[in-house]
Amino acid sequence: MISRSEDYVEYCRETARNLRDVQDLALRGKDKQAVTRRIQEKILQALDLQADDDLLDIGCGDGTLLRLAQERGVRRAAGLLATEEEAVIVRGLGLQARQGLSDKLPVADESVSVIICNAVLLVVPREKVPASLREIYRVAKPGARIFIGEIPLQPGPRPEPEFATVRETLAYIYRQHGLRAWAGMLRRILYWKLTRQPMVIRGGSTVAFYAQPAELVAMAEAAGLRFVRSWPHDDWPANRYNYLFRKPR
Repeated sequence: MISRSEDYVEYCRETARNLRDVQDLALRGKDKQAVTRRIQEKILQALDLQADDDLLDIGCGDGTLLRLAQERGVRRAAGLLATEEEAVIVRGLGLQARQGLSDKLPVADESVSVIICNAVLLVVPREKVPASLREIYRVAKPGARIFIGEIPLQPGPRPEPEFATVRETLAYIYRQHGLRAWAGMLRRILYWKLTRQPMVIRGGSTVAFYAQPAELVAMAEAAGLRFVRSWPHDDWPANRYNYLFRKPR
């Protein structure tokens, strides 16, 4: 039987281990390079990045934002990723990156002046989001600017179904996703069989956390952050909101 897992950390680890293009770490789908760069440039514009800033990108993906920050002359730019496998790849690009999760940031107290947490909290279990916001508050310097982005307003689509046999799984993938996805899954199945590994399809798009703006702002303020503004995310995917906060001085 082929089972399905929505464990996001393991999905990231599998993505890194089977990487063909470093931009796949951004998890943006088709035309990922252009989409990623466009979104990251908007984030840096919203934060008004300065040369004396110490920046932390929680969930830095393929490192695009870190590189853009370096090009703007920021004093320090470091990123965190869910797995060490991803961090090794990003460090290989000449960028600062290490493993760390949002609810346990491996960062010193009051050490960063700009924090980005974009398209990250949506995959964090709801019960861990308050701890993640408290960690952001802890590591932020007084007066720090904090961008929290792409928070869905509503839950995403339901996870795809499991099937008892390989044949049923392949038939479903062909009907729903086409020949290319079918061929890719067939290669994975053959690899699993040859290596005698468990047959597990790992999903990385399931929304674990979503909130209306008033709820997210209330949660952030409970963690000590001061709300500045919010606005609709105007890029792919839709129906998400971006937020700007500050840590009070």
